[in-house]
Order: sequence, then structure tokens, then C-alpha cells
Amino acid sequence: MKILVVGSGGREHAICWKLSQEKNVEKIYCAPGNAGIAEIAECIDIPVTELDRLADFAEENKVNLTVVGPEVPLVMGITDVFNKRGLNVFGPNKECSQLEGSKLFSKEFMVRHNIPTAKYKEYTDLEKAKSEIDSFGYPVVVKADGLAAGKGVIIAKDKKEAIEALETIMEDKKFGDAGRLVVVEEFISGVETSILALVDKNTIVAMESAKDHKKIFELEKGPNTGGMGTFSPSTIYTDELSKKVYDEVLIKSLEGFKKDNLEFRGILFVGLMITNDGVKVLEYNCRFGDPEIQSILMRLESNLSDIMMAITEDRLSEVEIKYSDEAAVCVILASGGYPENYEKNKEITGIENLDKEIVLFHSGTKLSDGKILTNGGRVLGVCARAKDVESAANKVYENIDRIKFDKVHYRKDIGRKYEQCK
Repeated sequence: MKILVVGSGGREHAICWKLSQEKNVEKIYCAPGNAGIAEIAECIDIPVTELDRLADFAEENKVNLTVVGPEVPLVMGITDVFNKRGLNVFGPNKECSQLEGSKLFSKEFMVRHNIPTAKYKEYTDLEKAKSEIDSFGYPVVVKADGLAAGKGVIIAKDKKEAIEALETIMEDKKFGDAGRLVVVEEFISGVETSILALVDKNTIVAMESAKDHKKIFELEKGPNTGGMGTFSPSTIYTDELSKKVYDEVLIKSLEGFKKDNLEFRGILFVGLMITNDGVKVLEYNCRFGDPEIQSILMRLESNLSDIMMAITEDRLSEVEIKYSDEAAVCVILASGGYPENYEKNKEITGIENLDKEIVLFHSGTKLSDGKILTNGGRVLGVCARAKDVESAANKVYENIDRIKFDKVHYRKDIGRKYEQCK
């Protein structure tokens, strides 16, 4: 079986790593890939946005399955392009991907199908948005409608900040076309978590839980990032919560897809807030969460390729999915200054000094003259598996300082108690 993985981050490295261990997978291509992926797959220099070139490659090389990692090609319609050519692809089509590509589309879907979420209103007129902003109370959430690389959500604590947020998105166009329409939401408080679900036309199955830490600094301080680390299983995702999420969110989402004739096949990422009033959905994404999937795939014992093929053929209900009872932890090494301004092209050393139990996923790296250089805000995911979360975290942190690059930054509290972080 030949598989093409589309993308270049830690998510795609984790997917390639898992596939590389499966006997039925004879060849893995990755477009465009990164320095770590190049060790286990053949990297192809095709950008993720060049959909026809990717389809040409899959056709010419008789690829059996293409796995789409990032959201941009999904929202652009890569699945539709491949399907028109009779090519097998894992990932929802363009219409379904609007659940991530448009905040308004997803909110309307939730309301239409009685899926619990925050109250909201959409605006295309800046002055009208300003005049009505007080009606939501404070703090208030202001969201750019379209894709904004995870940065298009602003929580404003008062009217001044709310108006600044509206102007930043709609007038200054900080997020480009993503801000042509804004969604303003009531602020809901509670414990934030998420779940990844496998979905085909008839079935939805939650994957093992993982806790993501988005803030750049310890104790959830500083600006949001794409994710600074995860551990699996999540300590808050109890059996009781799992059943509640399945009954109130997952099964209603699947029923909504059927009612709206949305043929969703792939991954549904559900961002959740556990409030005093119950579970509420913050957002949908249409692909594996990163770095959540890094710790989850460390625990997946079933063949990922079998699961993905079953989903493309609407056979998910026939597949038995097994996970290790052990826990996994992933800590992200980021470039100094991330998530705002940061420098690239810093040489990375010390990777060869890691213990054999450590699995290293490259998020933003490249090869240059035989050296591995930084090539993004999030650079590496340092991962380990052990009997429990604390033991896995200890393994990671025993190794993490062996990796060196200029201005490296990481959180010291992923999977650990605060006393251990000092």
C-alpha cells in the first residue's frame, strides 16, 4: 500500500511515524514534509495548496490513499479534486470543511441541530457591531469568520478592547479576508478540553482523550499558541463526561450531517468548554489536532491505515480500535518570540543524545547542508510513553535539555504538578 501524506508539521510527522510501523504500508510519500519526516518517508516538493499537482503525483505514482493533514487544502477542496479523479483521500470534502473554514457556518450548524454552544451574532458592518457590542456583556469573544491560523479569536475584557478587536479584524484586516465577517459570542467559562472523533457516513467514534495546553507560558499564562504540549489520557475526560459528549455533541453532529446531506468522512475535532450548565461546543475543526494527535498516536495500537481506509469506504463500524493503557506526553520546543515574532534558520543539535524511549516529532524544521535548522514557531515535539502521565512527563523532561538551538522555549508544566516545574 502506497500512502501520500499532505503537510509539513508535527501532525504529519506523527502520522508518517505511525504508518511506517504498519506491515501493509510499503511506501510513504509526504508533500512537502520536513527534516524529520524525511527519515521515514520520501518528501515531495509540492506545496499543500497546489491541489492539481498533488493529484497528478498521486495518480502517476499509483498512491492508494492520500491523507490530508492541514486545514487549508481541505477548505480549498482537495478531497473534491481527488475524488473527481477516482483517487482515494482521507479528509472531508470542501462543503464539510466549512465547519472549520467558516465560524458562521459551524455556529449555524450547531444551532440548527440543537448542539449546545455560546449565543452569538454575525456582523459584516463594523459600525453596527460596535453599536451592539454591549449586549453580549463582558468579557466578550470576537472571532474572524475564516481561517486565521488559529489566531483569529480575541477575548476582550471590556468595551474598549472589544472595539479594538473589531477594528483590528474588520478595518485593519489583520487576518485578511478571514475578517470580512465577524462572529461575536458571549463569553463562557469553565474547563476547556477537546475530543477527536473518527467519522464516516454512518458512524462516529471518539478517539482516546488528550489534554492540550495552548498558552505560551506555565500555568496557562500569556497569548494562545497552536499548542505547547499535550498528554493522553486527559485527567478531566471521565467516563461520565465521555458519555455526555457522545450523547449531546457527537451523535447530534453525525445526525446533523445526515439531515444536511453533508457526507463527512475523516476527523472531526471538537473544542469543548465544560461549564456549570453542561458541555458547550467552542468550535469544530476538520483534521487531527496538533499536538493532540502526537500523544494519541503514541498510544494507538491498531493500524492507522486500516482505520483510514475503512472511513473512506464507510466501514468504520467494522474496525476494532485499540489503545495502550500507558500514558503519553508531548512537550513542544518553540522558537523564542513565538507566537508573535520569531527567527528561523537556527541550527538544532543534540537530537542524537536522546534516550531510545523518546520519540521526536518535527513540527518546523528543514535540512540545509546536512544540518537540521528551525523553520517555524513550533519546532519539535518531544514525546514519551510510560505507565502514567507523570512518569511519561519525567522521561520527556529528563531528555529535553539535551536538544539545543538559539532561544529555545518550552513549558515546564506539561503533565506535571507545579512543584516539579520550579
